[in-house]
Amino acid sequence: MAKDRLFLIEPGFNAADREDGPFVCPFCNQVEGLLASFPDRARNLEITRAPFARPRQQVVALVGEHNQALPLLIFGEDAPADAKHFAELSFVADTGRILELLAERHGFPNLFRPAPPAAAKVA
Repeated sequence: MAKDRLFLIEPGFNAADREDGPFVCPFCNQVEGLLASFPDRARNLEITRAPFARPRQQVVALVGEHNQALPLLIFGEDAPADAKHFAELSFVADTGRILELLAERHGFPNLFRPAPPAAAKVA
């Protein structure tokens, strides 16, 4: 089975037009937090961290210049119906949807499902 591929922006980047860095991508950082919390599940993905600067050649080569926004999840197989397509690859670029798919496909916690209420304490 081909692995799903996840592209993120390298954290701690500097921007050429700003001197108040380093920075993180707030969208990629949501995914980074989940990966860091569950490294055993993260090993089931092929993860690439790309530089902030565009063009992001690694991504452009796979899904085209217009699809280089990150994060990006490219499916190894069995893409969901809402996936976008470029050449023969299927992918999703919406952070919320990526987080949902990481839960569905790879067993990460679903960040959009509320946690159960805390057990009531008996006095």
